Amino acid sequence: MTTAVLTDHERTAVQAYLRLLHTVRAGLDGLDTAPGPADAARPPVVPPSVLAEAEQALDAAGLAGNEEEFFRLLRSWCPRP
Repeated sequence: MTTAVLTDHERTAVQAYLRLLHTVRAGLDGLDTAPGPADAARPPVVPPSVLAEAEQALDAAGLAGNEEEFFRLLRSWCPRP
């Protein structure tokens, strides 16, 4: 298996994305146990700072708007088990 050597900006972008992903997952997990009607749609709560961090990191790495390249980097840095 080959490993990618990321620049500091690329690594920061991947890490920010992973934090965003974990935050969204935690928000969705919380919806399953939240009180209230089962059919009530509640969007996951993602702090604006987490979204802003991911956007800034992608922009600094030159990956804003280039999802294909970003996800290629993500797969190479954090492959599936």
